Parts: sequence; structure tokens; C-alpha cells
Amino acid sequence: MMIFTSLLLLLATSALGQTVYDAAHNVTAITGTWSSGSQNVITGSGFATPSQEAFTYPKTTGMSYSFTADGYYEIARYRMTSNGTVPTCITGVMNWSHGTYVLASNGSIVMTPFGDGYQQIQDPCAAISNFIENYNYTELYVLWNIYQDPVKGYTLQLYQYDGTPLPPQYLISTSPNMLPTQALRNVSGTTTSTTVQNAAVVNANAGERRWDAASLTGLLTVISGLGLASLLL
Repeated sequence: MMIFTSLLLLLATSALGQTVYDAAHNVTAITGTWSSGSQNVITGSGFATPSQEAFTYPKTTGMSYSFTADGYYEIARYRMTSNGTVPTCITGVMNWSHGTYVLASNGSIVMTPFGDGYQQIQDPCAAISNFIENYNYTELYVLWNIYQDPVKGYTLQLYQYDGTPLPPQYLISTSPNMLPTQALRNVSGTTTSTTVQNAAVVNANAGERRWDAASLTGLLTVISGLGLASLLL
């Protein structure tokens, strides 16, 4: 994992060159807790309970990133994706991970997980409608900046490995709202290489999917409130 992270930093630096951390990055510090949209998704104990591999469903979809001054991060994401062929088949994903991050001199951020992340996927039209699986990807964000929004205030903009911007996130607390910065559950499995949409090239401790018979209450509640449009943030 350490070798891969170092290689990722080297490749990013070679591709983008050196970046000076000027006012574009330093309108305010990146430390604290940030949240997108209606800011109902927030990192910390109100979102994930790793010891039970459980989630508390927010009122709406969104994402939240938290950073400490000494190099730790946490991510909470809740997204829903519609099916163009069967509009009523909406997939909901609750995702949580945490670990350490590095602000590279080229302007990128590399986030390396502790290996205890997980996600819950719900699809009412799938053969298995509800399951939990490990989620442990090293994530690369090639650029980031913080600016002042006239309405929302301090705003964090992250750009994925391919340059695609994430939804802007707004500062909700200068003190990070996070779970303890250490591994919080035991995970078994092997490390495999892969590529995902919003970052990363390594899936650490992937393990196997474990099927969960929990109800679809959280997913259906949001569907009924938000309709059948594409709700991916």
C-alpha cells in the first residue's frame, strides 16, 4: 500500500508538474468537515457505525469529506442512480471510508484507507436487493481548491482522477466531525487492482460480499420524497 501511494504521487507529479499553494487553496484551511447540497450527509457517528457495519440514512443524498490537520480523512457518501430502461429500479449506495491523506506539491490529494471501509447497495429490482461489501480504494484527486461562495461561504472543490469535478462542498465545521482515526472493524481478504469512477487504483482488503436481509425502508423513503429522476450527486 505504501509503495502504491508513493507511485501514485510520483505519477501525478510527473503529469501535472508543481503547484504553488496560493490563495486559490488557502482562502481557508482544508481541515474541518465539508458537505454538499443540502448538507444532510455528514461524516461521523451520525452516518456510519463500522462495528455493526450499519448506516443511518440521511434525509437526502450527498457527500461529506472531513480532514484533520495531522493527515487523517473520512468520507461519507449517499447516492442514488436511476435506471434508464426501468425507471422504477433506482439503486441506492451508502458508502463510508477513512484513512490518511497527503497534499502533494503538484496540487493533488492522495487518500489511503485504513482498510475497514464498507458500503451498502440497495436495488429493489436485483436478485439480491440489499447487500454490504468492503470498500477500500486509494483515491486520487488531481486538483482541489477552496473559494468563497457569496451565499454558502467557504467552498471546497475536488476534481477526480480524470479531472471531473465533484459537487461543491461547503464548510460546516472547522473542527472535523469524524470517527476515531484508526481501524474500526476487522476485515479479511486480498488486495486487488482495479479502477473506479471517482478515484483510485487499488482495492485493499476487498473480501467477499456479505448479503444483508435488512429492509429497503431507507431507500424507499427517499424515493417517495424525491421522485424517480436521476439523483446521483
